[in-house]
Amino acid sequence: MTDFRLKVFVSVARNLSFTKAAEEIFISQPAITKHIKELESTFQTPLFERFGNKISLTAAGKLLLEHSQHILEAYNRMDYEMSMLRNSGQGELRMGASTTIAQYVLPPLLAEFSEKFPHISISMLNDNSAGIENALQQHQIDLGMVEGQHKQVNLKYSKFMDDELVAVVHNRSKLAVHDEITVRQLQQIPLVLRENGSGTLEIIKTALSAHNLKLSDMCIRLQLGSTESIKRFLENADCMSILSIRSINRELAQGLFKIVEISDMDMPREFHFVQRQGEETGLPQQFIRFTELCSKDKLFR
Repeated sequence: MTDFRLKVFVSVARNLSFTKAAEEIFISQPAITKHIKELESTFQTPLFERFGNKISLTAAGKLLLEHSQHILEAYNRMDYEMSMLRNSGQGELRMGASTTIAQYVLPPLLAEFSEKFPHISISMLNDNSAGIENALQQHQIDLGMVEGQHKQVNLKYSKFMDDELVAVVHNRSKLAVHDEITVRQLQQIPLVLRENGSGTLEIIKTALSAHNLKLSDMCIRLQLGSTESIKRFLENADCMSILSIRSINRELAQGLFKIVEISDMDMPREFHFVQRQGEETGLPQQFIRFTELCSKDKLFR
């Protein structure tokens, strides 16, 4: 029911590119131009300033973007809730999630989903990001949730939420004397990290490569297959780890762990839903829509 022109406008405004918007919503670039011109004619004001091949939002464009986002969100909620009146949902949803997401993000969300849709049974595979992508390709699961950078060209990725990796030590560790270290100092500190194939490790590799460093340049004491194992190891060793901020919130609140800043080495990342190309329907899509609405309602962050 939404005005498709608003969807086109939001895509152009977000990408600041007619070409990228055309690719994102699968229509031709002339069609994109036509819809934008219709909106500008309707409101009798330019929405974009054009500088050669670059565009930027005008003041009117910024105002329309703010309203359009609220309108599209309201329509999405209406469509979702009306569809739930017709079909409360039933069947089996086979999900897979990488370790950090499965342990620290999904539990409250699954509890909320199960409460709302009691006739949908959920099976959950817990593996690292590479394992989840492989399970999806092997049709062992219908929907994956992975961390880090997406790679597989035959899979579709959509952003789920933001995350950040931080360097952390136990408060009893000798390393807790540091509030901030340099990347060069990091090379001398014994590290316990996640295993190969984990999304967390891939982000660390990328951050190190920006400083012309590799994992082999670091002092890696041990690699473990779960964040909980790493946290227990830190309790008994003078080592440092690099973990998701979401995985240590409880320990930080209890004063058990301490974050050590690494100068010039930020490690933001995104969590993504991942599906097989062309299969974005059914219960997986219902769960994604539910999650999007929960995010907007701030049921989880």
